[in-house]
Amino acid sequence: MDHGRYLATGLAALVAAWGVAGCNHAKSHTGPPPAPSGKPGSERLIGFSQFDGGKTPPGFTVALTGGGGPAVWTVQEDSTAPSGGKVLAQTTKDTTDYRFPVCAYDGVSAKDVAASVQFKSVSGRKDQAAGVIVRYQDKDNYYVARANALEDNLRLYKVVNGRRSEITGIHTKVAPNLWHKLTLSAKGTHFIVSLDDKWFEADDGRFQKAGKVGLWTKADSVTCFDNLKIETYDGP
Repeated sequence: MDHGRYLATGLAALVAAWGVAGCNHAKSHTGPPPAPSGKPGSERLIGFSQFDGGKTPPGFTVALTGGGGPAVWTVQEDSTAPSGGKVLAQTTKDTTDYRFPVCAYDGVSAKDVAASVQFKSVSGRKDQAAGVIVRYQDKDNYYVARANALEDNLRLYKVVNGRRSEITGIHTKVAPNLWHKLTLSAKGTHFIVSLDDKWFEADDGRFQKAGKVGLWTKADSVTCFDNLKIETYDGP
């Protein structure tokens, strides 16, 4: 047997496999992202200064994708909050790796939608993640755009039957303890994800039904959210 040739062939195949796996990156753009096409429908802006502290605000449902202890989402005092003195925070510090706390807004269900939120990553030894969800069917089926302050990246995922898989993403700075704006828009099979002045586009057809909008974190991420804005689109 030609062991040298066999080894070279095996290494080439492995490199090729790594190349395919490592090419799952979108083209990064700078500047304002394009708005979804179509006729604007409803628009809703939710700040949290109006709600009582220490509780999950009315109209939101707490859920958990994956394992670990229950998620805790409560309104907290924060003098830096963009809309006032309060934010919605996920405060549990469970380090279970495959653990995704969710807080879904019950007041809107839409297929074609742009959802944006301001967030501040406060702490997390294992993760410092913030996400916004669209087309949420239940705790195990939805799309989520996620920014991570430990990894300095922005990703688009789909969660199907509780299993998360990356669609695409970009590398970009996500500074902790500063407010950022994260947006996920969905129009048909087309998605636009933006973080501050960086954005990318992607396509996926897994979920084509209307669903809720929500907020999301990972593992022990303590993250504050404010100014959840939901814009729906009607027609082509």
